Amino acid sequence: MLLIKNLSAHYGVIAALHGISLEVRKGAIVTLIGANGAGKTTTLRAISGLVKAQGEIIYEGRDILRLRPHEIVAAGISHVPEGRMVFANLTVAENLEMGAYLQKNKAHIRQDLDFVSSLFPRLAERRKQIAGTLSGGEQQMLAIGRALMSRPKFLMLDEPSLGIAPLLVKTIFEKIVEINRQQGMTILLVEQSAHLALGISSYGYVLETGRIILQDTAAALMQNEGVRVAYLGG
Repeated sequence: MLLIKNLSAHYGVIAALHGISLEVRKGAIVTLIGANGAGKTTTLRAISGLVKAQGEIIYEGRDILRLRPHEIVAAGISHVPEGRMVFANLTVAENLEMGAYLQKNKAHIRQDLDFVSSLFPRLAERRKQIAGTLSGGEQQMLAIGRALMSRPKFLMLDEPSLGIAPLLVKTIFEKIVEINRQQGMTILLVEQSAHLALGISSYGYVLETGRIILQDTAAALMQNEGVRVAYLGG
């Protein structure tokens, strides 16, 4: 579904990605793991058109590298950014409506709202609450729900466990699996909690200083001694 070839990106004179290549097959959950500064977030931002990059990003057979961000969303790619980035001064309902900004079919919007409410009942309970007053876990639910309102076929999640209580982290990851299975949605996941991420993924890539240094099935990566020492606590 997504094929990246020789992708490079810079922030000023600093190279963030050095010609990486990877693929994500339709219906899969694929994870990117690596230390801070490895290039994981930059990879997602390049796919979303938020940073300038060189190379090829082939989505469903089409090179989207030079599309603008809203055109990429319209093509079926949705991005849940690191830190959630909800609209703090808007209500839960208004945040979800913003996620459906490009949607014109009101029946589809109602269906998507029903799905998000069934996936995250807490959001339905707090629909009139100001988003900035939600807990970290609730804001993460809202960020995912908002992304789903654009009817994506390809969902990217950047550090969904960041700043969330352990009990809610488990819930968030259960919901990611549910989205994948119920909707058949393809998911690209960036996560520092490598054990959690690999545990729900079929395939993984290890990034180090802007380069992919290892790739394999998630099960094999969890058994790899180098990965275990560096990312799985030995």
